[in-house]
Amino acid sequence: MDIKALEKIALSVRGLTMDAIQKANSGHPGLPLGAAELGAYLYGELLKQDSENPEWPDRDRFVLSAGHGSMFLYSLLCMAGYQDASPDEIKNFRQLGSKCAGHPEYGLIRGIEATSGPLGQGIAMAAGMAIAETMLAARFNTEKRRIVDHYTYALAGDGCLQEGVSSEASSLAGYLGLGKLIVYYDSNKITIDGSTDLAFTEDVAKRYEAYGWQVLRGSMYDFEEMAKLTAQAKAETGKPSLIILASIIGKGSPKKQNTADIHGAPLGPEEVAAAKAALGIPAGEAGEFYTAPEAAAYFAAKRKEWSAARKTWEAEFDAWSKENPEKRGEWDAFYRGKPAAAALPVFAPGDKLATRTAGNKALQALAAANLNLVGGSADLKGPNAVGLPADAGTYTPANRAGRYIHYGIREFAMAAISNGIQLHGGLRAFCATFMAFADYLRPALRLSALMKQPVVYVFTHDSIFVGEDGPTHQPVEHLASLRAIPNTRVLRPGDPEETAEAWAFALERQDGPTALALTRQNLAVYPKDDPDWKRTFRTGAYIVKKAEKPDAVVLATGSEVALALEAAALSGKKVQVVSVVSRELFESQDKAAQEAVVPPGVRVVVAEAGVRQGWEHWARREDILSVERFGESGPAAKVAEELGLTAAALAAIIGR
Repeated sequence: MDIKALEKIALSVRGLTMDAIQKANSGHPGLPLGAAELGAYLYGELLKQDSENPEWPDRDRFVLSAGHGSMFLYSLLCMAGYQDASPDEIKNFRQLGSKCAGHPEYGLIRGIEATSGPLGQGIAMAAGMAIAETMLAARFNTEKRRIVDHYTYALAGDGCLQEGVSSEASSLAGYLGLGKLIVYYDSNKITIDGSTDLAFTEDVAKRYEAYGWQVLRGSMYDFEEMAKLTAQAKAETGKPSLIILASIIGKGSPKKQNTADIHGAPLGPEEVAAAKAALGIPAGEAGEFYTAPEAAAYFAAKRKEWSAARKTWEAEFDAWSKENPEKRGEWDAFYRGKPAAAALPVFAPGDKLATRTAGNKALQALAAANLNLVGGSADLKGPNAVGLPADAGTYTPANRAGRYIHYGIREFAMAAISNGIQLHGGLRAFCATFMAFADYLRPALRLSALMKQPVVYVFTHDSIFVGEDGPTHQPVEHLASLRAIPNTRVLRPGDPEETAEAWAFALERQDGPTALALTRQNLAVYPKDDPDWKRTFRTGAYIVKKAEKPDAVVLATGSEVALALEAAALSGKKVQVVSVVSRELFESQDKAAQEAVVPPGVRVVVAEAGVRQGWEHWARREDILSVERFGESGPAAKVAEELGLTAAALAAIIGR
């Protein structure tokens, strides 16, 4: 280990950070200045990586959970030779169009493994990546060759460890014994408001030991000690490791280090100059956006080593492929991105079953055809109906080949871990809970959408028809709130046939999450007048019951499609009934596609068991049958009658 070179890398991290943040007049210098040595060790010594081939499947993963310290990551990626993290991009830090955004954003720079910044989620995503590594290793490694063999590292701060999602994820990671997950804790005891003593005095080490982690302690500024601690972490194969590194926030800033002032604001010209003088960075233009020559030379040599190591792996992979052609075929299928076709379940008109049950039949078929489909629920495997085929197995410390994950009652961590599994590559992730609990995981779903990750979210018990469990478990505002998240596709199928197609459609998507809204109550399969409905379905809406020159068009979703068909018969009017499986997708279609389903000039009526928000675009307020209050506890039919969600009420609206 070339400590002098690593010191120059740390120095360069500090110089680039101060100048980028000062030029932008915006940013968080505290972490990059305080943890620069760790960054130098990670990128200069530890990580198995290749900046020329950032998507190398067997690379180590690093997640900056404390994403506000983004200049930590940008400066290191730049010095390591990741092409998108150029000096020009760093000079444009936090400016419109810059790849060096305020917080690391997945997809802007190859080498950023996850979008981070919402604190704590990075730890959970790292846990997901570690899970994925074990799953793929169990499936593809042989006694002779280990083609999947890498570590997942994360850097977290005090804020990350205060957020509940990190606790949920760390608890599960400890139970699962993820020995190749190593989290470094930048323990500087400062947050935005001041000392952590204001609100955070717990013994973090004891908490993590209770979770089942190995806990190690050391200094942020001792390279040899960091290397020794990391070696200890790697030696413990049955537990994840938390390495607590005592640090000084903003180290190198003479007047601001170790204060809250340096957490999230530029140092100011005078303090930058004083810090550079104290650190030995050249003054004037020579010291602007400074990278030490020794750091540049060190990384130039390292890039050759990285390339050689990656080529060695590729040779090993080629040999493995020749020895294991069936496994290689599976590998290619896992990484292809597109799902394999499956024989979806067939339902007949009149068949009655809950769409959650129909969804499980579809999931079973798709999982049998797509062996990389993995996931689970938050302690609701039965109620959510998301069990996988028996031969898929359960993922446990003793069975890394299992595909079903018992997340426990940890909705937020479940979703964030699913993001990590998906980000890792090679696997397709799903997770499930009751729709009323979508609120618990919403921040992770938002990151799925932001990162364009095709995680499938299964939300069952999707309306007041949950019945006896009452208003706490009866979603009312949730469909609207899910639709409000950009790049999130909400599918609410109306019968078992639609549900099977919805599951297949969800797996076809590659550029964002899909939320499946499924019923607890039985729904009958209805005849469909559109002979090409399986294709039209993918536009977001199609005609279930056609009417020539209709008096009204009813737009309905989910269980309310059947309600609309019944109401149409009661109304005595010529009514066209449309199943709007995905309102936001339908609204994205061109005018001609929309008018083929909703003829212009015809009165539109809407039926949905949720708040009307968003439907005002399609119908007058008085023409929308919705639920604008919380529900009641009682049998589903009685609750629906109490809330006016009946065929008679809808027929009355149609007949006005």
